[in-house]
Amino acid sequence: MEIEVLKVKTKSEKNAAFDIRQAVFVIEQVVDPAEEYDEFDEACTHFLAIADGVACGTARWRFKAPGIIKLERFAVLKAYRGKGIGAALVKATLHDLPLADKVMMHAQLHAIPFYKKQGFEAYGDEFDEAGIRHYAMKMV
Repeated sequence: MEIEVLKVKTKSEKNAAFDIRQAVFVIEQVVDPAEEYDEFDEACTHFLAIADGVACGTARWRFKAPGIIKLERFAVLKAYRGKGIGAALVKATLHDLPLADKVMMHAQLHAIPFYKKQGFEAYGDEFDEAGIRHYAMKMV
């Protein structure tokens, strides 16, 4: 499987990324669309993963505060999970980041082992975000 990760530059690429988020978060995980699509979408840097010509994954990053970057909205379509799409998205996203004091994310509980393999560690207490249990994680 050939995997390519693009930094989103066109409206059609952004629409494809949003379609993936719709399928994964809104439909599959039943997240309220008002929570999924937020005021940060326009200012974020978005990515689109394409495997064998099919848009199948997405992610974004943003500055949360000066010197703190938050990785967000990692989503891979169900049929493409376990094929390296998520790891390719993490790698491309991290490669794109400017210098920061801290790189962090909020990770769903089931994804903690995956993000640990990518170089992150959980910190703080478990919390609810959009009706799903999460931990904050930071790059180590």
